Amino acid sequence: MALLNFKRRETPSERVVTPEMEAFLKGYSIEVMPRTAEKVENFRDLLPTGTRVYIAHIEGTPIEDMVATAKRLAADGYPVMPHFPARIIKDQATLEDWIARYQGEAGVEQALLLAGGVEKPHGDYHSSMQLLESGAFDRAGFKRLHVAGHPEGNKDIDPDGSMKNVEEALRWKQKFSETTDAEMALATQFAFDAGPIIKWADDLAAAGITLPVHIGIAGPAKLQTLIKFAIACGVGPSLKVLQKRAMDVSKLLLPYEPTDVLSQLAAHKAANPDFNITNVHFFPLGGIKTNATWAIDNGGASTVPASQQG
Repeated sequence: MALLNFKRRETPSERVVTPEMEAFLKGYSIEVMPRTAEKVENFRDLLPTGTRVYIAHIEGTPIEDMVATAKRLAADGYPVMPHFPARIIKDQATLEDWIARYQGEAGVEQALLLAGGVEKPHGDYHSSMQLLESGAFDRAGFKRLHVAGHPEGNKDIDPDGSMKNVEEALRWKQKFSETTDAEMALATQFAFDAGPIIKWADDLAAAGITLPVHIGIAGPAKLQTLIKFAIACGVGPSLKVLQKRAMDVSKLLLPYEPTDVLSQLAAHKAANPDFNITNVHFFPLGGIKTNATWAIDNGGASTVPASQQG
Protein backbone atom coordinates (compact mmCIF):
# COMPACT_ATOMS: atom_id res chain seq x y z
CA MET A 1 0.00 0.00 0.00
CA ALA A 2 1.42 3.39 -1.00
CA LEU A 3 2.13 5.87 1.76
CA LEU A 4 0.58 9.33 1.57
CA ASN A 5 3.18 11.97 0.87
CA PHE A 6 2.35 14.79 3.26
CA LYS A 7 4.31 17.97 2.69
CA ARG A 8 6.32 19.01 5.72
CA ARG A 9 5.29 22.41 7.04
CA GLU A 10 7.97 25.07 7.17
CA THR A 11 8.97 26.41 10.56
CA PRO A 12 8.94 30.19 11.03
CA SER A 13 12.74 30.33 10.76
CA GLU A 14 12.58 28.59 7.38
CA ARG A 15 10.03 30.96 5.87
CA VAL A 16 11.21 33.61 3.49
CA VAL A 17 9.38 36.85 4.23
CA THR A 18 9.24 39.01 1.14
CA PRO A 19 9.43 42.81 1.27
CA GLU A 20 6.05 42.86 -0.50
CA MET A 21 4.39 40.81 2.24
CA GLU A 22 6.05 42.81 4.99
CA ALA A 23 4.82 46.06 3.45
CA PHE A 24 1.32 44.69 2.90
CA LEU A 25 0.95 43.51 6.50
CA LYS A 26 2.14 46.81 7.92
CA GLY A 27 -0.66 48.34 9.98
CA TYR A 28 -2.80 45.18 10.03
CA SER A 29 -5.75 44.99 12.41
CA ILE A 30 -7.44 42.11 14.20
CA GLU A 31 -10.86 41.38 15.66
CA VAL A 32 -11.81 40.12 19.13
CA MET A 33 -14.96 39.59 21.17
CA PRO A 34 -15.23 40.14 24.93
CA ARG A 35 -15.43 36.40 25.56
CA THR A 36 -12.37 35.65 23.43
CA ALA A 37 -10.43 38.58 24.86
CA GLU A 38 -10.98 37.20 28.36
CA LYS A 39 -8.89 34.17 27.40
CA VAL A 40 -5.87 36.31 26.52
CA GLU A 41 -3.70 36.88 29.57
CA ASN A 42 -1.70 39.73 28.05
CA PHE A 43 -2.30 41.20 24.60
CA ARG A 44 1.13 42.82 24.65
CA ASP A 45 2.64 39.36 24.33
CA LEU A 46 0.78 38.91 21.04
CA LEU A 47 0.15 42.20 19.26
CA PRO A 48 2.52 45.06 18.45
CA THR A 49 1.61 48.23 20.31
CA GLY A 50 -0.53 50.40 18.07
CA THR A 51 -2.34 47.50 16.37
CA ARG A 52 -5.95 48.47 15.75
CA VAL A 53 -8.27 46.03 17.53
CA TYR A 54 -11.90 45.76 16.46
CA ILE A 55 -14.34 44.54 19.11
CA ALA A 56 -17.19 42.57 17.59
CA HIS A 57 -20.57 43.24 19.20
CA ILE A 58 -22.63 40.08 18.95
CA GLU A 59 -26.34 40.20 19.76
CA GLY A 60 -26.83 39.60 23.47
CA THR A 61 -23.43 40.94 24.57
CA PRO A 62 -23.98 43.54 27.32
CA ILE A 63 -22.59 46.97 26.51
CA GLU A 64 -20.78 46.84 29.86
CA ASP A 65 -18.70 43.89 28.60
CA MET A 66 -17.91 45.69 25.36
CA VAL A 67 -16.78 48.85 27.15
CA ALA A 68 -14.70 46.89 29.68
CA THR A 69 -12.88 45.12 26.83
CA ALA A 70 -12.29 48.44 25.08
CA LYS A 71 -10.94 49.97 28.30
CA ARG A 72 -8.52 47.08 28.83
CA LEU A 73 -7.18 47.17 25.28
CA ALA A 74 -6.84 50.95 25.26
CA ALA A 75 -4.89 50.83 28.51
CA ASP A 76 -2.49 48.37 26.87
CA GLY A 77 -1.79 50.79 24.02
CA TYR A 78 -4.17 49.61 21.30
CA PRO A 79 -6.46 51.83 19.23
CA VAL A 80 -9.90 50.32 19.77
CA MET A 81 -12.62 50.17 17.12
CA PRO A 82 -15.86 48.74 18.54
CA HIS A 83 -18.66 47.55 16.29
CA PHE A 84 -21.91 49.50 16.24
CA PRO A 85 -24.46 47.06 14.73
CA ALA A 86 -27.46 49.17 13.72
CA ARG A 87 -30.08 46.48 14.16
CA ILE A 88 -29.36 45.87 17.86
CA ILE A 89 -29.34 49.58 18.79
CA LYS A 90 -32.78 50.50 20.07
CA ASP A 91 -32.84 54.25 19.46
CA GLN A 92 -30.89 57.50 19.35
CA ALA A 93 -30.62 57.66 23.14
CA THR A 94 -29.06 54.19 23.23
CA LEU A 95 -26.63 55.07 20.45
CA GLU A 96 -25.49 58.23 22.22
CA ASP A 97 -25.22 56.36 25.53
CA TRP A 98 -22.92 53.76 23.96
CA ILE A 99 -20.76 56.45 22.38
CA ALA A 100 -20.53 58.34 25.70
CA ARG A 101 -19.53 55.17 27.57
CA TYR A 102 -16.84 54.23 25.07
CA GLN A 103 -15.43 57.74 25.05
CA GLY A 104 -15.68 58.36 28.79
CA GLU A 105 -14.28 55.03 29.97
CA ALA A 106 -11.93 53.97 27.15
CA GLY A 107 -11.18 57.10 25.13
CA VAL A 108 -12.58 55.49 21.97
CA GLU A 109 -12.58 57.73 18.89
CA GLN A 110 -13.21 55.27 16.05
CA ALA A 111 -15.96 52.81 15.16
CA LEU A 112 -17.07 50.19 12.65
CA LEU A 113 -20.67 50.83 11.63
CA LEU A 114 -22.62 47.96 10.12
CA ALA A 115 -26.15 46.64 9.84
CA GLY A 116 -25.42 43.59 11.99
CA GLY A 117 -26.42 39.99 11.53
CA VAL A 118 -29.88 40.34 13.07
CA GLU A 119 -32.82 39.68 10.78
CA LYS A 120 -35.33 41.89 12.61
CA PRO A 121 -34.16 45.28 13.94
CA HIS A 122 -34.53 45.77 17.69
CA GLY A 123 -35.52 49.39 17.26
CA ASP A 124 -35.17 52.41 15.02
CA TYR A 125 -32.12 51.45 12.95
CA HIS A 126 -31.61 48.84 10.25
CA SER A 127 -28.53 50.10 8.38
CA SER A 128 -25.17 51.73 8.94
CA MET A 129 -26.31 54.60 6.75
CA GLN A 130 -28.91 55.55 9.36
CA LEU A 131 -26.22 55.57 12.04
CA LEU A 132 -24.13 57.90 9.89
CA GLU A 133 -27.14 60.13 9.16
CA SER A 134 -27.86 60.46 12.89
CA GLY A 135 -24.84 62.73 13.22
CA ALA A 136 -24.01 61.19 16.59
CA PHE A 137 -20.46 60.24 15.65
CA ASP A 138 -19.67 63.62 14.14
CA ARG A 139 -21.01 65.41 17.20
CA ALA A 140 -18.86 63.19 19.40
CA GLY A 141 -15.80 64.05 17.33
CA PHE A 142 -14.95 60.52 16.20
CA LYS A 143 -11.81 60.63 14.07
CA ARG A 144 -12.31 57.43 12.08
CA LEU A 145 -15.42 55.57 10.85
CA HIS A 146 -15.31 52.30 8.97
CA VAL A 147 -18.22 50.74 7.10
CA ALA A 148 -18.70 47.27 5.69
CA GLY A 149 -17.58 46.07 2.28
CA HIS A 150 -18.57 42.84 0.57
CA PRO A 151 -16.18 41.60 -2.16
CA GLU A 152 -18.53 38.72 -2.95
CA GLY A 153 -21.82 40.46 -2.34
CA ASN A 154 -24.23 39.94 0.53
CA LYS A 155 -27.44 37.94 0.14
CA ASP A 156 -29.00 39.69 3.14
CA ILE A 157 -28.74 42.92 1.16
CA ASP A 158 -29.15 41.50 -2.36
CA PRO A 159 -31.25 38.31 -2.08
CA ASP A 160 -31.11 37.85 -5.85
CA GLY A 161 -27.33 37.36 -5.71
CA SER A 162 -26.55 40.61 -7.53
CA MET A 163 -24.47 43.50 -6.20
CA LYS A 164 -27.11 46.16 -6.94
CA ASN A 165 -28.05 47.26 -3.42
CA VAL A 166 -24.52 46.79 -2.06
CA GLU A 167 -23.11 49.03 -4.78
CA GLU A 168 -25.81 51.65 -4.26
CA ALA A 169 -25.01 51.72 -0.53
CA LEU A 170 -21.30 52.15 -1.28
CA ARG A 171 -22.01 55.11 -3.53
CA TRP A 172 -24.03 56.68 -0.70
CA LYS A 173 -21.19 56.09 1.77
CA GLN A 174 -18.69 57.57 -0.65
CA LYS A 175 -20.75 60.76 -0.83
CA PHE A 176 -21.11 60.83 2.95
CA SER A 177 -17.33 60.53 3.35
CA GLU A 178 -17.05 63.88 1.56
CA THR A 179 -19.21 65.61 4.20
CA THR A 180 -17.65 64.32 7.44
CA ASP A 181 -14.42 65.27 9.15
CA ALA A 182 -13.85 61.63 10.12
CA GLU A 183 -11.56 59.47 8.01
CA MET A 184 -13.57 56.67 6.42
CA ALA A 185 -12.67 53.28 4.98
CA LEU A 186 -14.26 49.97 4.01
CA ALA A 187 -13.64 46.96 6.23
CA THR A 188 -14.65 43.85 4.32
CA GLN A 189 -15.99 40.40 4.92
CA PHE A 190 -13.28 37.75 4.60
CA ALA A 191 -12.59 36.02 1.29
CA PHE A 192 -10.09 33.41 0.15
CA ASP A 193 -9.41 34.04 -3.54
CA ALA A 194 -7.16 36.94 -4.58
CA GLY A 195 -8.46 37.17 -8.16
CA PRO A 196 -12.06 38.15 -7.35
CA ILE A 197 -10.84 40.44 -4.56
CA ILE A 198 -8.60 42.34 -6.97
CA LYS A 199 -11.38 42.63 -9.55
CA TRP A 200 -13.86 43.89 -6.96
CA ALA A 201 -11.42 46.51 -5.66
CA ASP A 202 -10.60 47.66 -9.20
CA ASP A 203 -14.31 47.87 -10.05
CA LEU A 204 -14.84 50.12 -7.01
CA ALA A 205 -12.13 52.48 -8.16
CA ALA A 206 -13.55 52.53 -11.70
CA ALA A 207 -16.96 53.45 -10.25
CA GLY A 208 -15.48 56.42 -8.40
CA ILE A 209 -15.56 54.81 -4.95
CA THR A 210 -12.24 55.93 -3.50
CA LEU A 211 -12.66 54.83 0.12
CA PRO A 212 -9.56 52.90 1.22
CA VAL A 213 -10.18 49.15 1.57
CA HIS A 214 -9.14 47.15 4.64
CA ILE A 215 -9.44 43.64 3.26
CA GLY A 216 -10.86 40.96 5.53
CA ILE A 217 -8.71 37.83 5.77
CA ALA A 218 -9.45 34.68 7.77
CA GLY A 219 -6.52 33.80 9.98
CA PRO A 220 -5.06 30.29 10.33
CA ALA A 221 -7.64 27.70 11.38
CA LYS A 222 -8.78 24.16 10.84
CA LEU A 223 -10.32 23.71 7.42
CA GLN A 224 -13.60 22.48 8.86
CA THR A 225 -13.82 25.61 11.04
CA LEU A 226 -13.30 27.90 8.08
CA ILE A 227 -15.87 26.16 5.93
CA LYS A 228 -18.41 26.44 8.76
CA PHE A 229 -17.81 30.17 9.20
CA ALA A 230 -17.70 30.79 5.44
CA ILE A 231 -21.12 29.22 4.96
CA ALA A 232 -22.58 31.03 7.99
CA CYS A 233 -21.23 34.38 6.80
CA GLY A 234 -22.39 33.95 3.23
CA VAL A 235 -18.96 33.83 1.63
CA GLY A 236 -19.60 33.05 -2.01
CA PRO A 237 -17.30 32.20 -4.93
CA SER A 238 -14.09 31.94 -2.93
CA LEU A 239 -15.62 29.17 -0.82
CA LYS A 240 -14.55 26.99 -3.74
CA VAL A 241 -10.94 27.54 -2.66
CA LEU A 242 -11.70 25.80 0.63
CA GLN A 243 -13.75 23.07 -1.03
CA LYS A 244 -10.92 22.35 -3.45
CA ARG A 245 -8.48 22.17 -0.55
CA ALA A 246 -10.80 19.77 1.28
CA MET A 247 -10.61 17.40 -1.70
CA ASP A 248 -6.79 17.30 -1.52
CA VAL A 249 -5.98 14.57 0.99
CA SER A 250 -2.45 15.92 1.42
CA LYS A 251 -3.87 19.23 2.72
CA LEU A 252 -7.07 18.05 4.40
CA LEU A 253 -5.52 17.53 7.82
CA LEU A 254 -3.27 20.60 7.71
CA PRO A 255 -4.49 23.91 9.12
CA TYR A 256 -5.39 26.54 6.56
CA GLU A 257 -3.06 29.52 6.43
CA PRO A 258 -3.74 32.70 4.40
CA THR A 259 -0.27 32.71 2.82
CA ASP A 260 -1.39 32.26 -0.79
CA VAL A 261 -4.11 34.90 -0.88
CA LEU A 262 -2.00 37.47 0.97
CA SER A 263 1.10 36.78 -1.13
CA GLN A 264 -0.88 37.39 -4.31
CA LEU A 265 -2.48 40.56 -2.96
CA ALA A 266 0.87 41.81 -1.67
CA ALA A 267 2.52 41.22 -5.06
CA HIS A 268 -0.34 43.03 -6.81
CA LYS A 269 -0.04 45.97 -4.42
CA ALA A 270 3.72 46.18 -4.99
CA ALA A 271 3.20 46.23 -8.75
CA ASN A 272 0.29 48.67 -8.51
CA PRO A 273 1.02 51.16 -5.69
CA ASP A 274 -2.29 52.98 -6.27
CA PHE A 275 -4.26 49.78 -5.64
CA ASN A 276 -7.01 50.76 -3.20
CA ILE A 277 -6.50 47.92 -0.71
CA THR A 278 -4.41 49.65 1.94
CA ASN A 279 -4.62 47.38 5.00
CA VAL A 280 -5.26 43.81 6.10
CA HIS A 281 -7.89 43.04 8.72
CA PHE A 282 -7.70 39.59 10.32
CA PHE A 283 -10.61 37.49 11.52
CA PRO A 284 -8.88 35.14 14.00
CA LEU A 285 -11.18 32.18 13.41
CA GLY A 286 -8.55 29.76 14.68
CA GLY A 287 -7.74 31.82 17.78
CA ILE A 288 -6.15 35.18 18.51
CA LYS A 289 -2.78 33.75 19.58
CA THR A 290 -2.55 31.55 16.48
CA ASN A 291 -3.39 34.46 14.18
CA ALA A 292 -1.09 36.94 15.91
CA THR A 293 1.82 34.50 15.84
CA TRP A 294 1.26 33.78 12.14
CA ALA A 295 1.21 37.50 11.33
CA ILE A 296 4.53 38.11 13.08
CA ASP A 297 6.13 35.02 11.52
CA ASN A 298 5.08 36.17 8.05
CA GLY A 299 6.16 39.77 8.08
CA GLY A 300 3.83 41.57 10.46
CA ALA A 301 5.59 43.89 12.90
CA SER A 302 7.23 41.97 15.73
CA THR A 303 6.32 42.50 19.36
CA VAL A 304 8.30 42.50 22.57
CA PRO A 305 6.92 40.16 25.27
CA ALA A 306 5.13 42.08 28.00
CA SER A 307 7.57 40.68 30.57
CA GLN A 308 10.38 42.55 28.78
CA GLN A 309 8.50 45.81 28.32
CA GLY A 310 9.21 48.77 30.54
